[in-house]
Amino acid sequence: MFRKLVCIAVAAVGMTACNKSRSTTKNGVEYVFHKGDTTGKKAKMGDIVTLEYAMRNSKDSILQSTAQLANRVTQYKMAPPPYPGSWQDGLAMVSEGDSVTFFEVVKHTVRIAKIQNQADLMKEQENSSLKQKEVDAKLIADYVAKNKLSNVQQTASGLNYLITQPGTGKQAQANDTVSVHYTLKTLDGKAIESSRERGQPFPFTLGQRQVIPGWDEGIALMKEGGKATLIVPSGLAYGPSASGPIAANSVLLFDVELVDVK
Repeated sequence: MFRKLVCIAVAAVGMTACNKSRSTTKNGVEYVFHKGDTTGKKAKMGDIVTLEYAMRNSKDSILQSTAQLANRVTQYKMAPPPYPGSWQDGLAMVSEGDSVTFFEVVKHTVRIAKIQNQADLMKEQENSSLKQKEVDAKLIADYVAKNKLSNVQQTASGLNYLITQPGTGKQAQANDTVSVHYTLKTLDGKAIESSRERGQPFPFTLGQRQVIPGWDEGIALMKEGGKATLIVPSGLAYGPSASGPIAANSVLLFDVELVDVK
């Protein structure tokens, strides 16, 4: 087993308990409960645990933390610990809403915010997705009205598109290799990136999930040489996950040109 150099806290992030009386799991991991509520709901194998987390070294410097994530939490599927004596070995003891400190090589600060089985998680994600779809639809409608865009069409998935220059070449099809020039902006006009600034169109294979779903769908509506504006709802872009400068649940605006179809 690893030498216990510093403490690992499964607790409200930032909380430590290195000076409190410690207990030990059957696999030899020392721990201290911060609340000690043993009556609450506990996670079983296969459950999904939503938790706050931070890893600190012996100097108490943060090595990794969910505070750096957009949602400030992460999810962990309960499974046998990766090795005997790991801090995950003690998660099954922790009640929902409670926190505990495990003492190991590094200090992990974690608070269990929610425990769900797979079915409950999928239902929650589906409900959240439906609500976000309504939010996105209103944002797009407001954008179209504000900018007085005409001839904007909408697909069943919620993708909005405007053909600004019909193409005269080959229709893009699934499995074609296409090259696309694009400019990406947010609905408030913030420029994110542009292939034209790089001086080279972006190549990919259509319909192979190499790009966001809004692109696979939108580019397939175009012919070689055509130009269009794609207004992509978050569900067809990066969804609840942030991606670089793109915030979570962002509706994205692409001005695209289908340069080549092979």
